[in-house]
Amino acid sequence: MLENIRVVLSATSHPGNIGAAARAMKTMGLTRLYLVNPKVFPAAEATARASGADDVLANAVVCSAIGEALSGCHLVIGASARSRTIPCPVINPAESAGKAFSESEQGEVAMLFGCERSGLSNAEIDRCQYLVQIPSNPEYGSLNLASAVQIICYEILVAHQQMGQSEAVPDYVPASADELERFYEHLEQALIELDFLDPANPRHLMRRLRRLYGRARPDDNEVNILRGMLSAAQQAVKGR
Repeated sequence: MLENIRVVLSATSHPGNIGAAARAMKTMGLTRLYLVNPKVFPAAEATARASGADDVLANAVVCSAIGEALSGCHLVIGASARSRTIPCPVINPAESAGKAFSESEQGEVAMLFGCERSGLSNAEIDRCQYLVQIPSNPEYGSLNLASAVQIICYEILVAHQQMGQSEAVPDYVPASADELERFYEHLEQALIELDFLDPANPRHLMRRLRRLYGRARPDDNEVNILRGMLSAAQQAVKGR
């Protein structure tokens, strides 16, 4: 369902890009815009570039942290053009749209875009289950933020038109981003207490574990089982 898909813009520096992104969304049937620490918003330039998508701007949710913008989401797909040290599943725009629309029938989905200059941070990528990369000229791959939003939203509309509304909603619903973050915090603390993770020299352990559980996509019951195991391990350490 398109109404369950939100577009999240993080640390947008130019208000005109926010307006242009709102226009791109509305033309493709998406209306839920979330903004994380925009440099300037609201702004006349954003309204001008929206070209009639004023309702999308008026209803935009402004957040102070990425966790707030992703709250309640069961699937987060980040747009990134850069290769990363820690592998993250990379899919193309059509694949990302198919996954987003399919899972939107079960719950909230976020399409996450980083700031214009540097894209998504590593911390933001840690929140994603997939990265979507838009093919471009290898000699000039500079794609405007609003253009990237337009391409992804177009693919989502195509998926909506091709797939339609499923007759049955799958029983399996992955844990939300909020629940996973609480699990990762618990996991990190337990690993420190078990002397498995050195907080002074963590390397990439937690990032790799995020990738592992991100691929597994546990549901709420499975997360509760994992947290129960962590709690038992912590109690055993304390009882030594």
